[in-house]
Amino acid sequence: MPDDVFSPQRPSLHSVHEVHGSQVHCWSYPARETSRGVILAVHGFRGDHHGLVRLIEQLPGYTVIVPDLPGFGVSTPFAAAPGQPLPTHDVTGYAEVIHALRGELDLGPETILLGHSFGSIVAAAYLSKHPESFAQLVLINPICEPALEGDQAFMSRVASLYYRAGAGLPAKLGEGLLRSRLITDVTSLAMLKSKDPAMRAYVFDQHRRYFSGFTSRATLREAYAASITQTVRDFAARIAQPTLLVVGEQDELGSIPGQKALARAFPRGVMRVIPEVGHLIHYEKAPEAGALIDSFLGSEHPYVPKPVPRILHGARQTD
Repeated sequence: MPDDVFSPQRPSLHSVHEVHGSQVHCWSYPARETSRGVILAVHGFRGDHHGLVRLIEQLPGYTVIVPDLPGFGVSTPFAAAPGQPLPTHDVTGYAEVIHALRGELDLGPETILLGHSFGSIVAAAYLSKHPESFAQLVLINPICEPALEGDQAFMSRVASLYYRAGAGLPAKLGEGLLRSRLITDVTSLAMLKSKDPAMRAYVFDQHRRYFSGFTSRATLREAYAASITQTVRDFAARIAQPTLLVVGEQDELGSIPGQKALARAFPRGVMRVIPEVGHLIHYEKAPEAGALIDSFLGSEHPYVPKPVPRILHGARQTD
């Protein structure tokens, strides 16, 4: 790993929890100073807890808990209990992980919920159904637009064919396609915005290490289907908690107009834009995102009816 970009320093505690037959592995990063609160974080599609470690390092005042979602990282897929249907690896299924961890880890209503990318949909879906469960919501690169609509529709359909082929081919061919280093590198290249060679090497390294950390082709296809058929927008209006949207100015999966519309949908939503980054805020702009999150969580958020979004960010305001 390119140590000149990032070398993790924060110790963690590892625990395992059974959720609908899945052995869910969870990492807890205790606050490195007087704790200001607890954050439960949900990673994105084809990721695991490693993807959020760089961001976690920027939040030393918070204890941060991150599970590997079932079927990703080292967490096993859901398994059917006798006489019960097999849970699906989708937004509803993964929301059950949040629910289970709240109970097993004794997370009270003062806890903060954070989601990145696909994790933003899972987090928003859960909070919309359990309105008293968390105090605040933080969404990094939230999914604000349907993947099969707009500018990304063609690429989303190509990706759907890719995952369908990966699931339908004979096992060896399908596994090879889905775990292809070439396709992983092409994905990294398409999403990277940084020109810094060390940062680019770091992102390539992280994706090569963890992007193929899924347990089965069927699980991957289920999760992908969920990631392109729902958005945070489906749940935003029912979330009363103060909500921070940290978005990338060049995010291919969420345009600025789309993110503004999403911010308007939240009764207490605030949007902040980080320039010169796309969908990889958690890698390329972790310090900037950490500062925005820290500031937001340390502020008061009285309810203010807003007919237009409040757009705030560190570098410049977009209209």
